[in-house]
Amino acid sequence: EVVLAGKSYLFSDPATLQTSADAAISCTNCLGSQLADVSTQAVLAGTNLSRTSWIGQYNSGGLMSNLVWTTGPTPSISVAANNMTLRSFACDRPVVLFPPGAPALVDTNLSTRNFTTNFTTPIGIAFLNDDINNYFVIEKSTGQVIHVLNETRFIALDLAVNSASERGLLSITLHPEFPDVPDVFLYWTMSNTTEDSTDLASVPLLGNRVDRYTWNGTHLNFDLNLVQLRSFQQDPGQPLLGNHNGGVITFGTDGNLYIVIGDNGRRGQTQNLVNGWTGIPGQPDDQFGGPQPDPAHMTGVVLRLHPNGTAPTDNPFYDYGSSVGGEVGADIQKIFGYGVRNCFGMAFDPYSGLLWNAEPGDDSFDEINRINAGHNGGWVQFMGPSDFVAIWRALELSFPPSNDIPGAELQQARYPATNISSTPAEAMQKLFVLPGSHYEDPLFSWKYAISPSSIGFMKGSGLGAEYNGSLFVGDSVATPGYILRFQLNENRTDLLLGDQLSATRVAENSAKNDLTQSEPFFFGFNFGIVTQLLTAPNGNLLAVSISDQNIYEIFRNS
Repeated sequence: EVVLAGKSYLFSDPATLQTSADAAISCTNCLGSQLADVSTQAVLAGTNLSRTSWIGQYNSGGLMSNLVWTTGPTPSISVAANNMTLRSFACDRPVVLFPPGAPALVDTNLSTRNFTTNFTTPIGIAFLNDDINNYFVIEKSTGQVIHVLNETRFIALDLAVNSASERGLLSITLHPEFPDVPDVFLYWTMSNTTEDSTDLASVPLLGNRVDRYTWNGTHLNFDLNLVQLRSFQQDPGQPLLGNHNGGVITFGTDGNLYIVIGDNGRRGQTQNLVNGWTGIPGQPDDQFGGPQPDPAHMTGVVLRLHPNGTAPTDNPFYDYGSSVGGEVGADIQKIFGYGVRNCFGMAFDPYSGLLWNAEPGDDSFDEINRINAGHNGGWVQFMGPSDFVAIWRALELSFPPSNDIPGAELQQARYPATNISSTPAEAMQKLFVLPGSHYEDPLFSWKYAISPSSIGFMKGSGLGAEYNGSLFVGDSVATPGYILRFQLNENRTDLLLGDQLSATRVAENSAKNDLTQSEPFFFGFNFGIVTQLLTAPNGNLLAVSISDQNIYEIFRNS
């Protein structure tokens, strides 16, 4: 099937497909493809729709001067309106043709519309009740929590944020018993001035914080700080950085708050380095301490806290933390899982209550994981399945280091990719083992990074019964702004990957942002950078797009 601007065609359809507007053709491993220039009838034919073959023929033949190559997750070309005709097309998998710039869905039974728009860097939304017209929107760069009631907007709170790089106002969630318990929780990066800032240096050491506010019907009033986390990154031989803050907070069905922070550039015990990056007992990770998870090095973790900020006594490492004592022991008591590189997407399955996340790699092996108590995600000893550790090592060494700094293939020069193990057994022996922890391979990975961001579940049959319970994954790259859809098995503990992918659980794509072997999961494109996916009170799917300054609503056609 081919979908062109919302109209569906079968491969066997003999009709010529004429673009009525600028269109992009996305395909992987498509054979026998031909594009004809209507004005000259010259035919550009290729045996494989790939960057190399098409650019080579374009440069050598000089045909189709209006053809523009667009880099992105899939090989893609753009052609001018009414000047290109798709004469024939054959492919062994679904193909999507969509107008660039406009959100488009593979399923023609579904459509999109603007739910609300014209925000500045919208990154999250939270509904105050079951009323679709009553919600908060948070803005990453302004630090504002905006209350929208029947399309009228009010500023409920304005925080002085540092939004450099991946910092800012990052996540919002409401108490499970809201509004009876009128508590609103925010994960944000504070500026060390009284104004919003984009200066990488203008942030306290522990500038990432989760705070509780009370909603009085018009404003949010500060009530309690639950935790302060690392934000300042100034490491020898490297520029200031502001990434890997994670930032997602969400309540579980147990009534506890789950918080994820990325590694924040640290190379300590929660990054599976028992003695830090030096390997020498007693040596710190950096100028502020470590490698043990003191307050400045409790990074790359999922925390589980009561709504008052205390650690539940049934946390997986609570008893061990008690035996350690001090600040480090108190921090260990809060940890639900560790070994997380970074995370923009974390959500609970509304039916099973299980916790899932999407974890981006550096240049390779993005992951989808299910996070259980005591989870060790493996970073920095693993990204992707343990059996692929040698491939991961080779791939990371094949890319230029970050900022062209020797040794910074994994973004931190003090722990280069040459330190990655060559065998799974060697890497397993290096893991930092908290008593009761367990390492698990990801449920799915991409060989080359495609940069997943948010994840969310569809609750209900608002899009049709076939979508109920589906897991959706958004893009952290504006083009093509994909949304992928995964189905779960009957007991909702695993992904249904199909025969081709079930053996290795790895999509064997051939370059960064290439969606080869992700075609079975194609749901939509052109949604920009998707920072949140959730089911709205009306049963439709919402996609928050920070790059489009828009929140899209996906609904089933009547």
